[in-house]
Amino acid sequence: MRVCIIGTGYVGLVTGAGLAELGNKVFCVDVDDEKIANLKKGKTPFYEEGLKDLIEKNLKEGRLFFTTSLAEGVHPSKIVFIAVGTPPKETGEADLSFVIKVAEDLSCLIDKYKIIAIKSTVPVGALELVTQILEREGKKKGVDFDIASTPEFLREGNAVYDFFHPSRTVLGYDNPKVGKILHELFAPLRAPILHTSPATAQMIKYASNAFLASRISFINEIANICEKVGADVVEVARGMGYDRRIGEGYLNAGIGFGGPCLVKDLKALIKIAENSGYEAHFLKSILEKNEHQTRTILYKIKQVLGEVLYDKTVGILGLSFKAGTSDVRNSLSLKIIKLLQKEGAKIKAYDPKAMEEARKVAPDVTYTEDPYETAQSDALVILAAWGEFKELDLEKIKGNLKNPVIIDGVNIFDPEKMRKLGFVYKGVGRG
Repeated sequence: MRVCIIGTGYVGLVTGAGLAELGNKVFCVDVDDEKIANLKKGKTPFYEEGLKDLIEKNLKEGRLFFTTSLAEGVHPSKIVFIAVGTPPKETGEADLSFVIKVAEDLSCLIDKYKIIAIKSTVPVGALELVTQILEREGKKKGVDFDIASTPEFLREGNAVYDFFHPSRTVLGYDNPKVGKILHELFAPLRAPILHTSPATAQMIKYASNAFLASRISFINEIANICEKVGADVVEVARGMGYDRRIGEGYLNAGIGFGGPCLVKDLKALIKIAENSGYEAHFLKSILEKNEHQTRTILYKIKQVLGEVLYDKTVGILGLSFKAGTSDVRNSLSLKIIKLLQKEGAKIKAYDPKAMEEARKVAPDVTYTEDPYETAQSDALVILAAWGEFKELDLEKIKGNLKNPVIIDGVNIFDPEKMRKLGFVYKGVGRG
């Protein structure tokens, strides 16, 4: 099948490379000339495990193409996926300006029947908006085009794996012909395929992310109680996870949830509810708890270094919003760095993959060559669970620190072992 992907961010690029690997001919379109030029050479704009090899392979085998020409991608394709960003407005609503621009451009290019499948996370009503834009230019739904919602469930850091091993594929449409064609496209992934309405498909995406966010805020609340009563949240979560009704996913206590999706989608869902006349108090509480959790790291640092952080040097390990990616969008690590800088602290920082991106948004940080240089500080704070950090030479770290203080915001070390090594160690919810 011939497929066009509009937008080469995380979702668009992984989806495009993945569909090409399944044997489709895929045209990826983006307005960024430099990005497209690099992608044609096999250079990826961000780190995602396995993605570079996947792109290089399918470029070489002639199934994957990159272009800045929308016409070049749309004209030969049967399915056109819209995978552009929908960043939050100040109100929390999803900004649909990129989706609207794509729809306006498509309205001039559709010359034969196309399926317009929206992968971008958009609120209920957005598909109707795209339909109106196309119809305004004389295109007829069901004749010139049909529209569908195909939400993505990729985890950054595991996106390539998730594409080829999905837990489910959700297809939202109102024309049965669309369902058959999209089913054929995704059937090789051998995952359950849910056929439903566009509105339901969109709500599945929002509800899924809201639920994952709620689990993180829940376990962080339990972690804070564990600290008060002397329990270990890691063991508590393990005990809970054995219950098949609960499961073990997203029960790792830490600094909260960041990144480009959970916060954005939760805020958007709250606005969807408000615009529909419903006050989503529970969803709001999830966000409030998340904001509080981020600040608890600052409190822990002050517990060991004192209330006055002015002129103290704090080493930060981990700058991406999570391990496994170079993405620093809405990184809680960078938020914590800003909180520390407001207190007058100096920051040294290291990340295996995200320092180039971090430098763009946080230039007033001393970036180091390795974790051991970062440890030449008054305290070391771990904010992303990279495997590299779990294998540190802790004696060397201790020797480099001015004070043997480690604040472990992601619970990668055993508290008892750390204390036996002579560290002042503070995890999250470790009793």
